[in-house]
Amino acid sequence: MNTRLIVSGTDTDVGKTVFSAALADALGADYWKPIQAGHEDGTDSGRVAELAALAPGRILPERHVLNTPASPHYAARIDGLTIDDRALLPPPPGERPLVIEGAGGLMVPVNDDTLFIDIFARWKLPLVLCARTALGTINHSLLSIEAVKRRNIPLIGIAFIGDEQTESERIICKLGGVRRLGRLPRLAPLTHESLRSAFATSFNLADFAP
Repeated sequence: MNTRLIVSGTDTDVGKTVFSAALADALGADYWKPIQAGHEDGTDSGRVAELAALAPGRILPERHVLNTPASPHYAARIDGLTIDDRALLPPPPGERPLVIEGAGGLMVPVNDDTLFIDIFARWKLPLVLCARTALGTINHSLLSIEAVKRRNIPLIGIAFIGDEQTESERIICKLGGVRRLGRLPRLAPLTHESLRSAFATSFNLADFAP
């Protein structure tokens, strides 16, 4: 499989970085996070490198590493810059697949005029939507699915993260008209080995083919 795909979320901190690590490991893919907002506790690239056991050359450098853990448009303003969204272009296809992780949720602003989802719509790359299984996920997930479909972004499916919530997962997929890819549980301890095992148990790699 030689493809580029996007991992985004219905909100911030839904678990998409951990999911991205699992997916990159399973696909034998490289990883790229275009914008990192906040890095006091390390970057998402560093976390993915550790959890997926990726060599340094498999982690593509961020275009922007911002100091404040906030929406990219605001974090950039604090750092005295404006992000040029037109300059954010995905790398061309390479020898390996590429997992691209967005910052925050789909509707996070990159600058005062552009949301991350607008950039994804220009790229026209297939997208995996990550959603919590916690209370409130039905509303967040259905709104996110609707926004993705309205922009004609190819939606591979939805990956749930957290404890099993059978009815919430079912109704989201039914009403949203989207494929349920699987569910990644919260892992303790969270290690390369436990993550690899959980992903292999819950997901089918064939579902991620373009």
